[in-house]
Amino acid sequence: MISINHLNFGYHKKYMVLENLNLHIKPGHIYGLLGRNGAGKSSLLHNICGLLFPSNGTCLVAGETPANRKPQFLQQVYLLPEEIYLPNVSIKNYLAIYAPFYPAFDHDMFYRFLTEFDIPKENKLQNMSYGQKKKVMISFALATQAKVLLMDEPTNGLDIPSKKQFRKIIAGIIKDDQLIIISTHQVKDLDSLIDYVLVLEDKQIILNQPIENITEKLAFKQVINLDEVASPIYSEGALKGYAVVAINHKKENSRLDMEMFFNAVLSEKQLVLSQFN
Repeated sequence: MISINHLNFGYHKKYMVLENLNLHIKPGHIYGLLGRNGAGKSSLLHNICGLLFPSNGTCLVAGETPANRKPQFLQQVYLLPEEIYLPNVSIKNYLAIYAPFYPAFDHDMFYRFLTEFDIPKENKLQNMSYGQKKKVMISFALATQAKVLLMDEPTNGLDIPSKKQFRKIIAGIIKDDQLIIISTHQVKDLDSLIDYVLVLEDKQIILNQPIENITEKLAFKQVINLDEVASPIYSEGALKGYAVVAINHKKENSRLDMEMFFNAVLSEKQLVLSQFN
């Protein structure tokens, strides 16, 4: 559904944010996009939805070139940005203005999510807290039923119960003909949600792997002494001993620790990536 080949993008011609980037992803999955601050995650999402344009290379989304911004394309792609700016209107009036842009918009779904997030539907947007506004916009984004849903730091501003509710809602709505990309630094919010990991580093996508491949190749464990682990790749001091990422020689079953994995990629990039080549 998304096919990007040799894409270059920069805000100045002498400095590329994305360079020779390739990415091919398919519907029916939730992708977690990880990267350092300033790595270009938001720039990539904006290129995918047609708000920014590549200087070279090709970007096709659902068979369309985003930069052309055709109505039939814009109806099928939705970006929820990290920073949201909402007009001083009621929720009902916001829907009346913006929902018609999305032919598949489901009003019942929107109000159901509002109820699950404990947001009164009579509220005026400007009278809400940042977290409440974020929950309204998450509900709106999901109710568009866009084929490509892009979310940039969606859990920023959400309290712990709301993050749990967010994960529950997202996991229950993905369809076979949809894909969701979630960009975040709060990687622990994604551990139980995503099924593919994308890592953006050095201006390129350096890793694109399903969760099951990662846990097949790597073992995530807690140990008292590092001597207990054969072929450790990365470790951090924990409350009792160490948290470790190791080569999974024994084919052990372990649960992916997204934060540990990302730190391992940054710290031991070549060693980690060699496990997937």
